[in-house]
Amino acid sequence: MRVILQRVSEAEVFVENDLEAKIGKGLMILLGVESTDTSEDVEWLVRKIVTMRIFADQDEKMNLSIQDINGEFLVVSQFTLHASTRKGNRPSFIKAARPEVAIPLYTEFKNVLARTSGLSVLSGVFGADMSIRLTNNGPVTISMDSKNRE
Repeated sequence: MRVILQRVSEAEVFVENDLEAKIGKGLMILLGVESTDTSEDVEWLVRKIVTMRIFADQDEKMNLSIQDINGEFLVVSQFTLHASTRKGNRPSFIKAARPEVAIPLYTEFKNVLARTSGLSVLSGVFGADMSIRLTNNGPVTISMDSKNRE
């Protein structure tokens, strides 16, 4: 399971030009589910995300978690995070989970994130063609992979 975290001052997702979800200060999370992912991957990523200290304190140092600032989450499915560019110029998405695997894990991720953090978790629409607008604060952008825990 891969995520891209973006610390935002605001973010919104649109489906067919209609606003689907909007958050203020918090984290925009692009989530890619791999065919071999399990609930263990969900639990590990959520624990890391909720406790990660990437928000500025009064001295402008990254010492606060999203819980400390009472932030919000916006989660959007992003199968292209599992693109393989090893051969040729057209990415392969063979490692990305099919919807029958990805949708339950995407839903579980959002539910565990809400339960663990106690914060608002909004989302896009799985599989939809979406437009995202955000203001990346910092900018702070972090990638994480539950299979490569570094």
